[in-house]
Amino acid sequence: MATIIALTNQKGGVGKTTTSSALAAGLASFYDKKILAIDLDPQGSLGFSLGLDIEECSTIHDVMTGSVGIRDAIQTTDYCDIITSNILLSSAELEFTSAGRKLLLKNALAPVLNDYDYIVIDTPPALNILTVNAYACADHLIIPMAPEILSLLGLTQLKETIDSVKQSLNPSLNVLGILLTRYNQRTLLAREVKEMAENIASQIGTRVFDTQIRTSVTVAEAPAHGSSIYDHSPYAKPALDYQAFVDEVVTFTSGTQEGK
Repeated sequence: MATIIALTNQKGGVGKTTTSSALAAGLASFYDKKILAIDLDPQGSLGFSLGLDIEECSTIHDVMTGSVGIRDAIQTTDYCDIITSNILLSSAELEFTSAGRKLLLKNALAPVLNDYDYIVIDTPPALNILTVNAYACADHLIIPMAPEILSLLGLTQLKETIDSVKQSLNPSLNVLGILLTRYNQRTLLAREVKEMAENIASQIGTRVFDTQIRTSVTVAEAPAHGSSIYDHSPYAKPALDYQAFVDEVVTFTSGTQEGK
């Protein structure tokens, strides 16, 4: 049965989609895992990053509204299977009004859980019904965070949402760790934010990943080519960092995999 990992942060511009893409591609490429990526962000950036036309296919919106079966919405890329998203998903808050609206994604994923080793979910930069759906079905959350003070402020609100979901929908939800992105260890701010992030991590029962993702233009270039950062620039610092991050994720989730 698949281990489900959701990448989450209500603040935009922290490398969440880049990290989702790198995690999915890394698990498939380096560990030969069968991966399904889910794009829950109405911007559809994850599908675009992997080279898909997000306007000419069935999406996760179609799956969650019941108009398309999940297997019919799955597309195959060079790295993994994926269900894409587009702007129609932005109406989810108003459209998903049924009593079970917080469990739409969990119920939709049930038929394919045994087909994959990992399911990687890229969530929108907001704490809304889509985010709650991701939390309700996830085994683990990963929080990408830029080394900025404003990123720290949002973690408190994020913790409240996580606690609420654990109490009402998913008591086994685990925060796997906080990942620092766009990191420059030469700046005092980055080092200070890392220290503060470690303090917050201890308060929510998690860790800051040992790996930090260093900044580089190659991170922005890879999606334009529809390729993973490992193929686009395999020896760039972010590619090496993301590979180390994937190693950490596999280590931390190995017990989950064995238990299933």
